Amino acid sequence: MVLRFSSIGRGLALLMALCAACPLVRAMEHVTLRNGFELDCVRREISGDKVRLYFATNAAGGSTSAGASGSEDMNFLEVAADSVVRVEPIADVAPLPSAATPAKAAGSLFTEPTKAELQEMLTHAGAAHHIDADLLASVVRAESGGHVRAVSRTGARGLMQLMPGTASDLGVQDSFQADQNIAGGTAYLDALLVRYHDNIALALAAYNAGPKAVDRYRGVPPYAETRAYVARVIREFNRRKQSSLVARAQ
Repeated sequence: MVLRFSSIGRGLALLMALCAACPLVRAMEHVTLRNGFELDCVRREISGDKVRLYFATNAAGGSTSAGASGSEDMNFLEVAADSVVRVEPIADVAPLPSAATPAKAAGSLFTEPTKAELQEMLTHAGAAHHIDADLLASVVRAESGGHVRAVSRTGARGLMQLMPGTASDLGVQDSFQADQNIAGGTAYLDALLVRYHDNIALALAAYNAGPKAVDRYRGVPPYAETRAYVARVIREFNRRKQSSLVARAQ
């Protein structure tokens, strides 16, 4: 078996004016970042030029209410303060599921896999397609920062940022379900690696800009976003491999 190896608008003053704490789940806000990601946060915290966007989950996979002391029950994404383009309150959030309501159906919009669960999904998908799990993890980090509810300005969704049409073609029914998204994104990356004869840079460029752009330019397209994306994924992949080597040597 051969394994293939393989963001930002408004100033801090505006952000501080908008960043009132969100102590209850019904005070959730929809945050748009300059790089196109759209995320729903339960609470935001400002620390210097950084902002943490918190995503709450409980043991059943549903959303939770949380005050300043509830951060230990949450996942968060830390971004630059000037990366926030827009903050909008989310009205009429559905009530929390009762004990009689299936948690997966009612809470799936807020479910974030743990690091261990995410790694297990990536390892499984990688083994199924003979793709190094570290490469998949690097794509997830570049695409969504590891958040299942990430949505780009073009409509790409989930951990590996699948466009609705692509997701449908790949048999993905819900791009916000981590396992489905990873399975679909891995299958798509596999197809691109086959198409470009395991040239990782070309496959990543096609994943970002589309195969037509790669074919048109007969290489990585001269798009700043695409070139930065390819470099970011490969750099993260190399970092992961180096960290693994150091850990094994200790």
